[in-house]
Amino acid sequence: MVLIINALLKTKQVLIYLSLTKYRDPKYILMKQKQAINFFSLTMIVVSLVIGMGIFKTPATIAAKSGTPLIFFAAWIIGGVIALFGALTYAEIGQRLPVMGGYYKVFAHCYHPGVGFTINVLILISNAASLAVVALIGADYVSDLLFGHPSSTFFNVCVASLSVGLFYIVNLLGLKTSSRTQNVLMIVKISLIVLLISSLFKGVTVPPHGFNEGKIYAYDGHNGGLLLLVSLVAVFFTYGGYQQTINFGSEVQSAKTMQRGIVFGIAIVLSLYLAINYTYIKVIGFDNMKNANAIGSLLFEAWFGKFGAKAFDFAMVLSVLAYVNVILMSNPRVMFAMSEDGVLPKIFQTKHPKTEALVPGLTVFAITTILVTFFGKGVDDVLSFSIFLDCMGMSTSAATLFILRNKHQGDTSVTGVIKRWTPIFAATFVFAYACVAVAVVIDKPYAALTAVALMIIVLILYRVFYYKKQPKAVN
Repeated sequence: MVLIINALLKTKQVLIYLSLTKYRDPKYILMKQKQAINFFSLTMIVVSLVIGMGIFKTPATIAAKSGTPLIFFAAWIIGGVIALFGALTYAEIGQRLPVMGGYYKVFAHCYHPGVGFTINVLILISNAASLAVVALIGADYVSDLLFGHPSSTFFNVCVASLSVGLFYIVNLLGLKTSSRTQNVLMIVKISLIVLLISSLFKGVTVPPHGFNEGKIYAYDGHNGGLLLLVSLVAVFFTYGGYQQTINFGSEVQSAKTMQRGIVFGIAIVLSLYLAINYTYIKVIGFDNMKNANAIGSLLFEAWFGKFGAKAFDFAMVLSVLAYVNVILMSNPRVMFAMSEDGVLPKIFQTKHPKTEALVPGLTVFAITTILVTFFGKGVDDVLSFSIFLDCMGMSTSAATLFILRNKHQGDTSVTGVIKRWTPIFAATFVFAYACVAVAVVIDKPYAALTAVALMIIVLILYRVFYYKKQPKAVN
């Protein structure tokens, strides 16, 4: 009898202990495991953050800047290797600091909340504006797909707003729903890219139908290094985006899943990029593709003839939808993390009781994007500073790996032989993006100056409104 009473008392104590916090509730833990991002979903998120609309256009610009096929492919291979180094770096950062809104947290935790606030406010503004621009461009493709010609500004704004609103609803249904939606979109999109690559085996050559304005560089036997550096600016920008994966840190199934998902995602991107660029050169011709417009549609034309333009429009619409969804998935998590540190109102920490959707952040970000669509495509000019900002953000965020290692934070979470080499990868990655930032200053000094000026303004705002209220960052 005494043993039974003692057992009941111990059971009661355990139940009381579990009830003190929902995070120790087995049902809650099971629910979190079901909602957590698995390896496949994280891989698709990485791929979707990187492969946007650029791969269907940027290679023509890079061909014009590189001068020769050798420099062209060297730029893509170097960019891919650096991206792989970056993937390994961010994978370890995500393992050591597995928190929601990790791209803000690494700055706030390793440097200063003011640095995190400054960089991420600009990135949030840039992402909202770029999302609006991409949605508007997507509306052009919808118009061409349906009517065969561009439509009115009103039509474009309505379609762009509708796409943002649609995926706003998808994200309100929870991370599991939005990640599954992303998986479907990316499977279809990757299949279309593979179809483009397969046009290589048709054995046909398709000439461009028009060219964009832009300078065409020539190799003179001595300027190879300069041409490579100029080409790398656009290549690095095309490979970028995967760093936002660490925003899902606390929602990923395990540290191992974080590492494998980022690395496998970049490996898929690298393979697809090299294959499609090789196809461009074989089907279109290196000299013909310099500054050619709609080079992606030419590969569809190799398969479908005149109907290829419609197939290309469909691929572009899918690209836009996948981009809209993944940006709406990522950015509210940054706002959540900033709210935790007190640099945004507490309301941004609010989650839906059932789906755990970040309703306030998602709503504000979606509304901001829709409002920006009313300013039209001119917004794209305002975003010319984003390349420089990305270079600065990626080089400084990757450098936090050394700070986290010095603090021995999350040492037990990082395993494997690759751990020995990650500092070398990180140092190479930081140096490469610093060089590209310098190249941007040389090539587009106004864009770099704009970025620096905006950073100073936002930092002043942080100092004035938040500095004295700022709590100490939690380790």
